[in-house]
Amino acid sequence: MSAKFDVIVIGAGPGGYVAAIRAAQLGMKVGVVEREALGGICLNWGCIPTKALLKSAQVFEYIKHASEYGIDVPKAEVNFAGMIKRSRDVANGMSKGIEFLFKKNKVEKIMGTGKVLPGKKVEVTTTDGTKTVYQAEHIIIATGGRARELPNLKIDNKKIVGYRQAMVLEKQPSSMVVVGSGAIGVEFAYFYNTIGTKVTIVEYMPRIVPAEDEDISKQLTASFKKAGIEIITDATVENVDTSGANCKVKVKTKEGKEFFLECDIVLSAVGIQANIEGIGLEEVGIATDKGKVLVDDYYRTNIPGYYAIGDIVKGQALAHVASAEGIICVEKIAGLNPHPLNYNNIPACTYCSPEIASVGLTEAKAKELGYNIKVGKFPFSASGKASAGGSKEGFIKVIFDAKYGEWLGAHMIGANVTEMIAEVVVARNLETTGHEIIKSVHPHPTMSEAIMEAVAAAYGEVIHI
Repeated sequence: MSAKFDVIVIGAGPGGYVAAIRAAQLGMKVGVVEREALGGICLNWGCIPTKALLKSAQVFEYIKHASEYGIDVPKAEVNFAGMIKRSRDVANGMSKGIEFLFKKNKVEKIMGTGKVLPGKKVEVTTTDGTKTVYQAEHIIIATGGRARELPNLKIDNKKIVGYRQAMVLEKQPSSMVVVGSGAIGVEFAYFYNTIGTKVTIVEYMPRIVPAEDEDISKQLTASFKKAGIEIITDATVENVDTSGANCKVKVKTKEGKEFFLECDIVLSAVGIQANIEGIGLEEVGIATDKGKVLVDDYYRTNIPGYYAIGDIVKGQALAHVASAEGIICVEKIAGLNPHPLNYNNIPACTYCSPEIASVGLTEAKAKELGYNIKVGKFPFSASGKASAGGSKEGFIKVIFDAKYGEWLGAHMIGANVTEMIAEVVVARNLETTGHEIIKSVHPHPTMSEAIMEAVAAAYGEVIHI
């Protein structure tokens, strides 16, 4: 193991491991410090294993409705342990894939907990307490985030759990209260409800998925209620009594009404908190503000030679954002001239059913900023592919600036929309106009042609509605 590197990365999540591989491609000697598993939370306890669980739920749902497709199937039963095992096997396989990429690119793996020291050094402590100090010209901090805890909703990993425990429960709960309705909350709500758990969502804001366009929230609310999920908005969880066999969840509405919900498990899904404690920031003098490390457009901190990327800096706490930041950071270190990341053109995806995907401004935000807008919507109920596939829920919504034709935003809810949003991201990056989308022939029958139809609707040229 080398003691001196060109670049040391602390954290092997989607920010850290991508930064490391790109740095190695650019000819640097790279070491990566990781305390748990390569791939970080995203690959091991977030993005990948949750999608595996969601796929199991989707397959179960297909089988339950097989008769609608002209197929008779004996009654399906949930093998909860089997679903969990598949999810873990998928995550473990992906982590081994990162190991292969490290070997291929000659990136050195350093297992242990990293801490930055003054003088461009990193101290690594192994599980047995052994400490080793490494030197590097450039140190990239990519320590990621963890589930945020509310003072009155302490995670005990038994009856009150975070996302991590929610994907490895020993047995399927008969009932669950999900606190928070961001991506994590609604994905787990969909999974558990689909396999037969009674699910109630409690959301502090007036609507679920509150960061999304209001029309998206309305559609998901309707879809979830139709599926049997109970939704309580404008409400807070005051406390949870776990002393009995079940959890007694005290809920208070905005109007001051209080009542109790009983359940087996409470899932706290109230956001992400950056991992910046105990990693040496204060000793080195690295500036932070409101729980985030302060960086410039190329992720340089206020101390030369130290950088930060991912969930611990400004911007959306998303895996693909961390990866993009890591690449920009190391390309700048290598003397290239990368463009700063455009945080206004970052796609956000939620993998419940129906799926949600969005980029750019919501309709309300566009109006608030003073734009005169053109809005187009195309329902999947009018899509031939959606009808053939039995996935008629949802729609595509697009927003354009009426004056200059700038594509301000797109909001999608429906089957496979997370695979379709990239078209909008690329088009916005190329400053494509609505008419260019309308005149770009989309294949038929596909779900993706709904994007073209929605744009045509914005400009009064839609054919199929």
